[in-house]
This record gives sequence, structure tokens and C-alpha cells, in this order.
Amino acid sequence: MQLQPKGPLVLSVVVITLGVGWLLTVQGFGPDINWIWTLGLAVVGILAFVLSGGLDKVSVIIGPFFLVASVLSVLRQTRALATDVEVPVLVIVVGVLLFIAQMRFIPPPKWLAASLPDKPDH
Repeated sequence: MQLQPKGPLVLSVVVITLGVGWLLTVQGFGPDINWIWTLGLAVVGILAFVLSGGLDKVSVIIGPFFLVASVLSVLRQTRALATDVEVPVLVIVVGVLLFIAQMRFIPPPKWLAASLPDKPDH
């Protein structure tokens, strides 16, 4: 089975996201929200899982971080959350995600696992 390159898929998702964000902005939906930025953050979070092929020690940090950043961005832009709260929350989120990534049941990324030497059986 031949694997398709993911570049065209990523490009199409990014272009669609930009278009949807632009349309939401010009239509005045959530007029205080920069939809291109907010949706861009969310797409990066989703693509972290898609491009890695699932859950691994890298995607478990990058994916949720960008999804949380997208939600916090909406809250900040609608004045439901102050920037001086948003940034520390993001730092805490990174710390929690780094902690979760250390769990043994979360595998290393495939690109890294392929280059690691086999562990001896002890």
C-alpha cells in the first residue's frame, strides 16, 4: 500500500481554515474575534494528531496545547479572560502536558522510535 504525502492534505486544510476564518470575520460572526488566528491555532492542534498518526509523546503536548490556546484566544478576544491570566494558564497547560507525556503508556513518536536502539531484555 502506497502512503500518500500529507503535504497536500495539510495545505488544503490550512487554506480552508483561512477561508472559513475570513468569512466569519467579514460576516461579523463574533466581531471581536480574529477567526483566522483562532481557527489556525485549533487546526495546528488537530494536525498535530493527524500528521503524527495518533497519540505519542510529541502530539500529546502540541495538539492539546494549541486547542487550549484556541479556546483561550476566543475567551481573551471576547474579554472573558485577561491576557495576564491567559499566559500563565498556557504555561501551566504546557507543564501538565509535559508531565503527561512522561507516562510510560504514551509511545514515542514513530519517527523517533525508528531511530532508537532496541532495549536489551532485563
